[in-house]
Amino acid sequence: MDKMMDSPWVLRIVALFLAFLLFFSVRTELSPKNKTISSEQTEVIREVPVDVFYDDKNLIVTGIPKTVDVTIKGPMPLVMKTKATKDFSVFVDLSKLLIGEHNVNLQYENISDKLQVTFDPETIKVNIEEKVTQEFRVDPEMSNRLLEEGYILNGMTANPASVYVTGAKSAIESISYVKATVTGEQGLKESFSQVAAVQVLDRDLNKLDVTIKPETVKVQVDIGAYSRELPVVLKEIGKVANGISVNQLTFSPTMVRVYGRKSILDSLTVIPIEVDLSKITESKTYEFDVKLPEGVTKISESRIKVKADVTKVEQEKTTTTTTTTTNPPAPTPTPPPTPTPPPNKEEPDTPSEENTPPTEKTEDVDS
Repeated sequence: MDKMMDSPWVLRIVALFLAFLLFFSVRTELSPKNKTISSEQTEVIREVPVDVFYDDKNLIVTGIPKTVDVTIKGPMPLVMKTKATKDFSVFVDLSKLLIGEHNVNLQYENISDKLQVTFDPETIKVNIEEKVTQEFRVDPEMSNRLLEEGYILNGMTANPASVYVTGAKSAIESISYVKATVTGEQGLKESFSQVAAVQVLDRDLNKLDVTIKPETVKVQVDIGAYSRELPVVLKEIGKVANGISVNQLTFSPTMVRVYGRKSILDSLTVIPIEVDLSKITESKTYEFDVKLPEGVTKISESRIKVKADVTKVEQEKTTTTTTTTTNPPAPTPTPPPTPTPPPNKEEPDTPSEENTPPTEKTEDVDS
């Protein structure tokens, strides 16, 4: 084997074989077909902004995507340069179109003619409408779940109270709600203010593509303790003192406002006031404390005024007795005295006028 390798003819043959192999390898690489294949490249440039040309002072255009994907194909150096610099633009020209719906093709500029350009989507459907501006009142809102138990939302006000909304005529006509939503942590029990973004929604609560000025408003949130106004009723306790008759009890106020947890206050119907009758001794106005029912944290009136109409029974009896003893009883009539008969003496048959009793006195006695 060593003798063969030392032979010059063997070396010449091996060298010739390697030369042919290298020749065909280089020729294949330099062939036009392979050269074209190796130099062409395809790249996708995503989220390229779309410019729109139209009369934006009087018209509104909808349906145009904010970005599109651009695919470029061509020589590798141009493709790589275009992708790296992104110094081209994609646009649609609507300046010559009338109001209504149109299908338009996307256009581009500042891309080499040697590159093949395609868009996704290739065509878009646009709607050109009249531009309208209208004023709307802002309705602030906040979830009641953010409130501490026992507190309620008394009200909210927005400043400014209204905003100007600009958009397509169809969008303006479909506006149902203009809201400013207030957010926060749970357990709110004090009033506060917050800057909130304004949202314009249709009846299905879909956000509309419109322009809002101003975009935010300051919302004042008024939070207070939950309360109810309930009637007052008197609850008589104790016993009326001897000789006292309570004719009537009137009180004021007849209604009070109580504060506390909603579940407890909603179960109350009246506020009872205990009136101790043993303390009522004369006709005048008394004050009695209001005892808070369980679960009630505050009440508008801590004391209730009770006006008593009282009659003292003993005084009436004494007055009657005094009046009776003052008037003496009528005197009993005394009967006339009975005449005494004259003594038995001999007298003439004819009685004298002096010894004969008068006829009138006799009749009175008989009578």
